[in-house]
Amino acid sequence: MWRSRVTPLAKLLEAALFASARPIVSEELIALDADASRAAVAAALEEIREHYDVDGHGVELVEIGGGWQILTRAEYTEAIERAQLASRPARLSAAALETLALIAYRQPLGRAEIEEIRGVSVGSVLKSLHERGLIDVVGRGEGLGRPMHYGTTPIFLEYFALRHLDELPRSDELAVALRAEPRAL
Repeated sequence: MWRSRVTPLAKLLEAALFASARPIVSEELIALDADASRAAVAAALEEIREHYDVDGHGVELVEIGGGWQILTRAEYTEAIERAQLASRPARLSAAALETLALIAYRQPLGRAEIEEIRGVSVGSVLKSLHERGLIDVVGRGEGLGRPMHYGTTPIFLEYFALRHLDELPRSDELAVALRAEPRAL
């Protein structure tokens, strides 16, 4: 149950988070109330998170994609998807996932470097990832024609439920996870 006196700031932040379809960064939350300090917003966010956790709500306040968002608790996701109450983002092809992984781990990365590693043309894949907002041009190379360099976006973090790139699995963890397990017959 909410404390006897809920702060007006917590109510304002909850309303903004509820209304938003994307994570809201702290700077945007601070801008909602001209008198709010960074510490006051952090305390109000903790108040909201505690409310959802202590009272056993079906939603939770999550730090994701560089911001904050109210999301369905994981234990209810399958039932909601089964009932087709939530929209799922379109799946990424194997080529798109491979290209996106290269960019995520080696950014900034140019098209030529990606094509050299993958051994195939990636123009259409880069275009698709850019249109989805998962990658963006983050600079230009020094080489001939000053080629564009790509990096991931906050939408990438949101899509993969990451707070920041440091949460990506380390390459040694990937090698273990991708190693084929012997099948029992």
